[in-house]
Amino acid sequence: MNVVVFDAPEVRENLLPMTYTRPIGALRIGIDTIADKWRRMIPGNYSWEVAAPYLSEIWPLAPEAAGDNAALYVAGHVIPSAELAAEAAALTPGEALYGKSAEDEPEFLIARRGPVEKSRRYFRSGDAAVCAITRLYHIFLLNGEIIKSDFNALTSGKTSATLSLTNTVIGDPSKIFIAPGASVEGAFLNTTAGPIYIGEKAEVMEGSMLRGPIALCEHAVANMGTKMYPATTLGPYCKVGGELNNVVMQGYSNKAHDGFLGNAVIGEWCNLGAGCVASNLKNDYTPIKLWNYPAHRFLPAGLQFCGLIMGDHSKAGINTMFNTATVLGVGVNIHGAGFPRNFVASFSEGGHAGFTDVVMTKFFAIARRVMARRDRELTEADERMFEAIRETAENYK
Repeated sequence: MNVVVFDAPEVRENLLPMTYTRPIGALRIGIDTIADKWRRMIPGNYSWEVAAPYLSEIWPLAPEAAGDNAALYVAGHVIPSAELAAEAAALTPGEALYGKSAEDEPEFLIARRGPVEKSRRYFRSGDAAVCAITRLYHIFLLNGEIIKSDFNALTSGKTSATLSLTNTVIGDPSKIFIAPGASVEGAFLNTTAGPIYIGEKAEVMEGSMLRGPIALCEHAVANMGTKMYPATTLGPYCKVGGELNNVVMQGYSNKAHDGFLGNAVIGEWCNLGAGCVASNLKNDYTPIKLWNYPAHRFLPAGLQFCGLIMGDHSKAGINTMFNTATVLGVGVNIHGAGFPRNFVASFSEGGHAGFTDVVMTKFFAIARRVMARRDRELTEADERMFEAIRETAENYK
């Protein structure tokens, strides 16, 4: 079966800056990406239908899917359950499946068979709500429960590597899964509230404290003495230290030193310097307002806690301080004393004293050096993508 993971344009806009550099379905939440969850539920040949044309070079629609009237199109922002996936897979050409994420929310397209919608069906279950990511903060709010469901799916029928006797386990040891090549020594692992997943060749160093649900993906590292609270995910090759609470790091990013990060979403190829701290609660306990790209303003989020949202290839120097609910675009470089403003447009450099535009040749040179450390290459297609994002970012300065 040809399966196409599509972007809902209005959702994609609300998920900026994370969706500047990827389709919605390529977002990591729980242990793996949303598209990976669809692949587990519905086998097939997967490709993409992106809302931003500049992404199509890196995330293309397969030619065989484009001409297939029986191809299955699934929404990149929907987290599929087994029941929902079964209904989507059972659609016939021309049929579409709709649902709601909450009673007071409008209905939205979950899946359709073929490029043309002729008739509608509605997802019905004991709980009619559909798990969907439509706002940035949903990524960290829903992360804990999704880690739990991913853990069950990814570890079913598999045997964990033996846990070293140097560790201390609080709770059920069967809720700890250690993949081949991973190293966990001298750590405190608490599974009373949820499981702990340690991916291939990941490392948890001595003195670290992990309270599940937590996921470390392949090659992720928790440095000595790291404190990780529930609902935290470290994507591939991330390295962390200090204190993290309900943080989702997409991959290849570092917060390797002391400092607090909570209720946050961090993109790929980001770096938070030593002593970097991000507030997740306002001093006056008033509700959070978060920058919204399509509205061009801060909107009420209905949250008490919200920390840092950081787009790909953004960086913060040592001892940087972020106010509650700060949003950084792509390619932002923060440095200097004081708090930067709560929204910083993509390809901006500076801090409290003001910002200047990032020179793209300098940005590409740094990106090449950073990616080479993980044996990755900045391609010409990547450069064209960032140039397109740069043009869009001018609207927000």
